[in-house]
Amino acid sequence: MPFEPVTQEKLSIGIARQIEDLILRGILRPGQRLPSERELSERMNVSRPSLREALADLQMRGLLTAKAGAGVFVADVLGSAFAPSLVALFASHPVALYDTISFRRDMEGLAAERATRHGTDTDLAVIDTVFRKMEAAHRKPDPSEEAQLDADFHLAVIEASHNIILLHMMRSMYDLLRQGVFYNRAIMFQQRLTRGDLLGQHRAINVAIQARDAVAAKAAINAHMDYVEEAMQEQQKADQNEGFARKRLDIENQR
Repeated sequence: MPFEPVTQEKLSIGIARQIEDLILRGILRPGQRLPSERELSERMNVSRPSLREALADLQMRGLLTAKAGAGVFVADVLGSAFAPSLVALFASHPVALYDTISFRRDMEGLAAERATRHGTDTDLAVIDTVFRKMEAAHRKPDPSEEAQLDADFHLAVIEASHNIILLHMMRSMYDLLRQGVFYNRAIMFQQRLTRGDLLGQHRAINVAIQARDAVAAKAAINAHMDYVEEAMQEQQKADQNEGFARKRLDIENQR
């Protein structure tokens, strides 16, 4: 009969599975440094040889990467989501901007709904903490910190949805947003009035999620995305008008 003796799972396999699960659920993020070998072995209550074997296996599979003198890090596994040639198209074609906003409206609306139902108290506390940081950054003249926290806020909502496919897909997209591939987030924060509007929209999202009101949370996301789309359309029109004016001036100067 084709039966084999049942043996206990190797300790290194159990260690690797636990780290895999943390990466899969987004708790360990791309680029994040793992604790030292000593600290990690103590936390997991395992021997260092078993830990080393597990880490070596994860490195071989491309989930972790070791940097000499710096430690072991979660590999940047998000970069493969879009080919460089496709990213270049995103950056050069305005239609990608509006499709991105539409996609975010759908996905983040779903994430906000799920966050109200599946988010833990800790998840909701993280969302609230990021929003409080946005409020503090709003009082500063430099908009760059507030723009960064805007991305962090939305990712915190997505993380609270507890859908691992949605999480990794949207993390990849936000990596491109931070690079300004679809649009420069800092541009939207240059005008004080716009910054105030955006802060109010994020406050509405936060209030709805903290109240675990799924309908209000989705509506707040939709209102925010509608505002972003309108702001981008106005910016594009302003840029076009400026371009036309510059051409007209060039023609006048040539006469």
